[in-house]
Amino acid sequence: MRLPRPAVRTTLRGLLVLQLGLAGVMLLSDLGPLILRETTREALPDLDSPTAPGDQTRRYTPRLRELPQVPSRPYEMPAGLPSRLDLRPVPGDPTRVALIGSIAPGDGARIPEALAALDPAPETVLLNSPGGSVADALEIGRALRAAGLATEIGAGDVCFSACPYVLAAGTARTVHPEGAVGVHQHYFDTNTYLPAFLAVSDIQAGQAEVMGYLDAMGIDVRVMEKAMQTPPDAIYIFEPDELAAFALTSPADDG
Repeated sequence: MRLPRPAVRTTLRGLLVLQLGLAGVMLLSDLGPLILRETTREALPDLDSPTAPGDQTRRYTPRLRELPQVPSRPYEMPAGLPSRLDLRPVPGDPTRVALIGSIAPGDGARIPEALAALDPAPETVLLNSPGGSVADALEIGRALRAAGLATEIGAGDVCFSACPYVLAAGTARTVHPEGAVGVHQHYFDTNTYLPAFLAVSDIQAGQAEVMGYLDAMGIDVRVMEKAMQTPPDAIYIFEPDELAAFALTSPADDG
């Protein structure tokens, strides 16, 4: 039986409304958490606001570039952090070199080669990085541990996002009281927001690799609890006692 034209139009309009409604629900399911997260992020203090126990989460952007000039910094600091890791000498001290800037794709192969080419070979790597590529950070970290190098965060310097995985690789790990080490959730293989059902497999595989890496480096994997509780547009900054408890810093009597 054929429906009258007005009935057909009414049915088609109903289906269209239903489809639009379903599309709206799906869109809100993806955008809702982002809107809530952005609202929460705006309520957080700025990154340069001092932290205290229980008040350690700050607004964060991976485009972090400017850091204060610190008179005691042993290497030359550019006006802004480079967009990829830059290997810099420490004048008058060939036992130390500095890695500053974001960790970019390809740095995992480039930086170990650059370090291996240094003569004399350094003993300690100073870090000053807002983070970046997790995979490259792990690759750099494995190279540092294989070379038996120590890692250090100096006064006024930061080690955020993926950078703590490089810090973790040091045979001895030092963080100045005026330095900052922080973690948050990571993107794996993408920097765009995806529905959870598309991203969960990559996230689980990435987190498993990171946890295995931390365990191999002798770091307490409870570090990941703080990371997974902190969204990508915020950063959880560790207190000194947490750094020690998680073994991100070495005991004073360790080499």
